[in-house]
Amino acid sequence: MIQVKLFDYEHEQDLEIEMNQFLKRLDEEKIVDIKYNIAIIQEDEDEQIYCFSAMVIYRSN
Repeated sequence: MIQVKLFDYEHEQDLEIEMNQFLKRLDEEKIVDIKYNIAIIQEDEDEQIYCFSAMVIYRSN
């Protein structure tokens, strides 16, 4: 069965830490693909919100 795991963080280091912890538990041959995205939202003139997200596509059992 193909499954996905989604990650979404405001800081890229948080995303990296959580993804690495998840990937440690998977056998490398079960990983199908990893998609990565960055979004920036302009809240007002002085503030931007960053969204770092990723999706791991993997085989289970």
